[in-house]
Amino acid sequence: MTPNELLGLLPYLNEQERAELDRLLASEPWATRARPNQLPPPGDWRIWLLLAGRGFGKTRTIVEWAHAQAMAGPRRYGNIVASTSSDARDILVNGPSGFLSVCRPRPVYEPSKRLLSWPNGSTATLFSAEEPDRLRGPQCHWAIADELAAWKSTEAWDMLMFGLRLGQGPRVAVATTPRPTKLIRSLLHDPTAAVVRGSTYDNRANLAPEFFTDIITRYEGTRLGRQELNAEILDDAPGALWKAENVEPHRVSKVPEDGLQLVVVGVDPEASSNPDSAETGIVAVGKTGDGHYYVLADRSRRGTPSEWATNAIATYHAVEANYIVAEVNQGGDMVVATLKTIDPNVPVVIVRATRGKEVRAEPVVSLYQQGRVHHVGSFDQLEDQMYSWEPGVGRSPDRVDALVWAVTKLMEGPGTVEYAPDIW
Repeated sequence: MTPNELLGLLPYLNEQERAELDRLLASEPWATRARPNQLPPPGDWRIWLLLAGRGFGKTRTIVEWAHAQAMAGPRRYGNIVASTSSDARDILVNGPSGFLSVCRPRPVYEPSKRLLSWPNGSTATLFSAEEPDRLRGPQCHWAIADELAAWKSTEAWDMLMFGLRLGQGPRVAVATTPRPTKLIRSLLHDPTAAVVRGSTYDNRANLAPEFFTDIITRYEGTRLGRQELNAEILDDAPGALWKAENVEPHRVSKVPEDGLQLVVVGVDPEASSNPDSAETGIVAVGKTGDGHYYVLADRSRRGTPSEWATNAIATYHAVEANYIVAEVNQGGDMVVATLKTIDPNVPVVIVRATRGKEVRAEPVVSLYQQGRVHHVGSFDQLEDQMYSWEPGVGRSPDRVDALVWAVTKLMEGPGTVEYAPDIW
């Protein structure tokens, strides 16, 4: 077997097979197996910005580069930053393409110290982008930044760059699936940055055939696919109501400690369930007492009425919602009846569209522009629809409709709630 094939089986190898893997890795250096766009770019760069699609091999690329930096001389210090502490541990250290799996000689990992140590005295410390203050002190010769576009703020990046000051020519390697964030756009124009691009298709030989059958076929050619597979940085559609600049700066990793005052699940049902049908939009949103809104989940799906109703009620229980908001222009009373068949006790508020989608969406868009709506994590398909939907163009935006219904009902407040009666 090749070294790459063995790496995928690492958790299942016995001691003899692990020794064989060590021998193969030592005899076949990374530079002989890597694709050209996985090797450091030439030139006098300070930032290597690798923009690549899902499954490209981004983690392996920056881990191998970091290992080479650590082995380039004694007592060289590195900083390793991921979106979260669990990402740093589970992906960059313990993952199938992480330091312990692919690096030879293998560094020693001390979880309590968040420290990797190499035999030559070089070390690297793990950090989470969620805790930028931890990066204020540690200085380094080299650094890697994983999934930079998913970091919740730019402060961690700023602190990382302030610490990149040891030795001659300190450098940082950034690997990320791109999103149109302000930071990513600024790096594209940074004269010290060398930009390298890659796509999911570059690494097709090492990916499961089912991935291409199920995922690639579904998203190939779509706006989300262009971003996640081809690593394109997409501008917002010219006529789109939502802009990335109104979403990205206000993204959070969790809801406020004081909790949410009211939580609802917006449902925009689809009347049919054939392969060409739109999805049923199912989006959960909560509101705090100070008038801020938190998008908690997007569980939209295509399916039969029974399937989407089951999914909507599962979402209702998962986020501990107060009620479901269901639009009944399509399906009428049968929408409520379908939900009640799954759970007779679920409270449902019915809403009817009496105005155009653009008019209904405008108050919600205004909240985004004011920085009062926060996405708790990333919702790629919902956000793709937000940035690409232009009123009057294309098919109805199911996920956006569900979002708008949920936020609109929260804006009205609980005093206006009228629960639909049980219908059998």
